[in-house]
Amino acid sequence: MSGRRVTYGLAGLCLALLLGCTNQNPDQIRQKTAEETAALKRDTKAVAQGLKDGLNSKRAVDLNKATKDDLTSLPGVTTQKADRIIAERPYANTHQLVTRRILSEDEYAQVQDRVVVGK
Repeated sequence: MSGRRVTYGLAGLCLALLLGCTNQNPDQIRQKTAEETAALKRDTKAVAQGLKDGLNSKRAVDLNKATKDDLTSLPGVTTQKADRIIAERPYANTHQLVTRRILSEDEYAQVQDRVVVGK
């Protein structure tokens, strides 16, 4: 759900209130406002959860178990490097990517917070 949809929801709420004010009594306006506000609240929570999920999508990749696709999802890891990571298994620690000359220190710095070595 996009922020644009929430913006349209707000605009729709305002428009519904303005247009509805002429033909509805105060109780009907209050009820309609409550319904629209509840829908907007629900949509806003969904947008916030989507943002949170997107920001947390940097899940850890286990060097000893990850697939080639998992490895290439890491920044700077090409298919060739993913093949080398797989060929050099098992790993005792993540820094072995550098000591085994698979990644440079700079490349390792880009992925070090996203890789783990499972036991």
